Amino acid sequence: MVRYLFNRLGQSAVLLIGVSIIGFALMHLAPGGPLAVYTLNPTVTAQDIERVKHQFGLDQPVYVQYFKWAGGLVTGQWGYSFFGGRPVSAIVLERLPATFELMGSSLLLALIIGVAIGMLAAVRRNSILDYATATAAMIALSLPTFWFGLLGIFVFAQTLGWLPAGGIETTGGGGFADRMWHLVLPMLVLAFVLVAQWSRYTRSTMLEILGQDYMRTARAKGLRPARVLLAHGLRAALVPLVTLAGLQLPLLVGGALVTETVFSWPGMGLLFVNALGTRDYPVLMAILMVGALVVVLGNLLADVIVALIDPRIKLGHV
Repeated sequence: MVRYLFNRLGQSAVLLIGVSIIGFALMHLAPGGPLAVYTLNPTVTAQDIERVKHQFGLDQPVYVQYFKWAGGLVTGQWGYSFFGGRPVSAIVLERLPATFELMGSSLLLALIIGVAIGMLAAVRRNSILDYATATAAMIALSLPTFWFGLLGIFVFAQTLGWLPAGGIETTGGGGFADRMWHLVLPMLVLAFVLVAQWSRYTRSTMLEILGQDYMRTARAKGLRPARVLLAHGLRAALVPLVTLAGLQLPLLVGGALVTETVFSWPGMGLLFVNALGTRDYPVLMAILMVGALVVVLGNLLADVIVALIDPRIKLGHV
């Protein structure tokens, strides 16, 4: 286990280095470079641009800038925002809890509802329930996330007035209950597409498992159908389902970006959109690396959980 973890951590480190190099290069290859917001402003003089370049170290060779930035990233010195001059690490850490709150609650909700619907659809194959869930899943996968967000705001916030239209809490602060009330709509929107994928994947996995010999043997022994389904079927389905959870992390991160923008949820996604609009490259690079780290560690955690669930799987071949 220890050797496997060290090997995977080494691979993850190489992957993150590659992401950082590509991201850093793209930032500098973009029209206008990191200082495009200044160079494209006709009121900014050449002297002002040179002063800003020297202040942020952008007058040095690109490889020198990269190594300085990478060294600061490792030591926690992520640089300073081009707008306001605040430390990037402080800006990102302020937004992380809100993003993790939204992503974590959406993933948990999607797991519970998606697995339950998928199991019911598999047990009642070719029934009205099966066809209805398949149709709903196709609709959810065919339409963009932001459309569901706008539809949710129109129906539940504007028309019915049941839920807040956006934000993380009422102005002035409303306590834990108020924060959870603001979480409901963005959580449901972000979880909707994930539920569609989880339900269809669970259904196909359970259909294969229900036809296995050990499932027929368990039923022949007189075990209750619910126990056969949960104790034997669901346990066997956990391995591919956990693997799917790791693979869906990029989708979850991307969905959070769109959802946060639609609902003005003050997390990393909204911060990314704002930084992109102002071309605040230090903030953009920090968000890129944090997102890559979450995806890499999430996949590593999924592999370890799979190995713990099914001891027959050799860690070296996960």
